[in-house]
Amino acid sequence: MDTLQGHLLIAPPYLADPNFTHTVVLMIQHDGEGAFGVILNRPTGRSIADVWLELHGNPCDCQQEVHIGGPVTGPLVVVHDAPHLAEMEVADGIYCSMTAESIEQLVSTDRKQVRFYAGYSGWGGGQLEGELATGSWLTLQADADAIFHTADDDLWSKVVRRAAGTDDLPGFESDLRTDDPSLN
Repeated sequence: MDTLQGHLLIAPPYLADPNFTHTVVLMIQHDGEGAFGVILNRPTGRSIADVWLELHGNPCDCQQEVHIGGPVTGPLVVVHDAPHLAEMEVADGIYCSMTAESIEQLVSTDRKQVRFYAGYSGWGGGQLEGELATGSWLTLQADADAIFHTADDDLWSKVVRRAAGTDDLPGFESDLRTDDPSLN
């Protein structure tokens, strides 16, 4: 089995699951046991400073926005570019942290390439492979531009075009030009 770690899963326009409509998921880990990742383009409208006080009882100044990582409740997941604070390398130059020590250091530094996720997206062994076999996802190698530098409301349309290898996607036009940012 080929791993999709370090790839993006892109929900096609016809994916009906409301948890993943018009989402882009960064695959953090994928092996025979299962897979997990975080939805890149579901902002909460709250900063890490907002939730840090609730979670830890002490303030922090980090104004990075927290995103909904997926429908599974779990630890705060941080994707960043700091290898010395990482528990794992997701892709070339892209790292993940979930331990309190690493996250505390990440919120106390002014990093441009850091994203915070509450919860995650998970699949049991063979589940994701089954979804891929039925065409439930498009895939694309992840890069720092998509993860750190593309606006949430532009990400889905940008990467679906890249995954298809064209800007001309018959049947996708109305989905790619939606005015409703909640669908991106």
